[in-house]
Amino acid sequence: MDVLSATSRKRETYQVQLQYSVLWECALGIAAITNTPIFKTLEKPVEYWQGIKESLPTGLLVELDFVENKNTWKALLQLLHKKDFTDLTEFTSYIRNLSMRDFTFICLPFIGRNFQELRGSASLGQESAIKEMMKITKDHLFFPHYIEFICQANGKRLKDHLINVMTGWYEAVVKSDSKKLHSILQTDYVMRSKMIDRMSSEELVEWATGGIVYMPEPSVHNVLLIPQYIYRPWTIEADIEGTKVFYYPIANESITPNDRYTPNNFLVLKHKALGDEVRLRIVKLLYEQDRTLQDITEQLDIGKSTIHHHLKVLRAAKLVEILDAKYSLKTKAIDMLSKEMGLYFEQ
Repeated sequence: MDVLSATSRKRETYQVQLQYSVLWECALGIAAITNTPIFKTLEKPVEYWQGIKESLPTGLLVELDFVENKNTWKALLQLLHKKDFTDLTEFTSYIRNLSMRDFTFICLPFIGRNFQELRGSASLGQESAIKEMMKITKDHLFFPHYIEFICQANGKRLKDHLINVMTGWYEAVVKSDSKKLHSILQTDYVMRSKMIDRMSSEELVEWATGGIVYMPEPSVHNVLLIPQYIYRPWTIEADIEGTKVFYYPIANESITPNDRYTPNNFLVLKHKALGDEVRLRIVKLLYEQDRTLQDITEQLDIGKSTIHHHLKVLRAAKLVEILDAKYSLKTKAIDMLSKEMGLYFEQ
């Protein structure tokens, strides 16, 4: 169907904001060490996490077991979003001074602008509201049980738990490296900030997260990018009021800020992926249109297993994705290559 446009309005997009703090790193470290099933997928080896657990005091291990059972790391992140906290003392004081109603409301997940009144009723212990929130989030991995727990928990004990686990983890794991961590996170923050005026909001999100394509959606006017080291290579996605949050993995060059010659890992992967004749031919085919594996195999007259291998390389470099059972070129990732090279030359 042909469409004649009679509007001058541009498609709305979102504004990108950046924040960084060792406190985010602290909360995400707690989330990581209590998510045992993903240990093998994290950049830091399993031995690293086992070594940390063996070094922790018994009291903190008890608190971490509670985090793992109740997913209270989510409450820490929710609370950290309420202010730009300068240090751990300010954060723990904030938790202590919150009214129980506000504390419960903040700890509950944001599930949509239209459900804020429901969230408020649930935070007051209204049984029907709690059940409705659980029903709405029934397909989420842990939200229903988390919502029920938050609404029924003893508020004072939960506050003490969050303060104890955050303080204990900071003292045992983060404090000794806090200056180095702050420097690494700040370096990545500055690097991303430089690109705000060079990239569109959507390009910046895709670049920072290593390939996540986030299209504008109703009622989401801001995207908050928060660099993290502990959860590499994962990007964690979350929602708060009016904002989509991505806790994204910092770039390689941020880890070695004094070495101006360390390139971004994804920049290397992209150029390696494109440094092959067959893969360049695949890229051109996909530039023309989305194609199935069979389409590409027939066009290039190369074995299916060989084409599949090349597509895996292109996907690992975040240049190609699968949409509706077809391979699709991520054209923004291609377009951003020159900008990424420019940033690398300037660092």
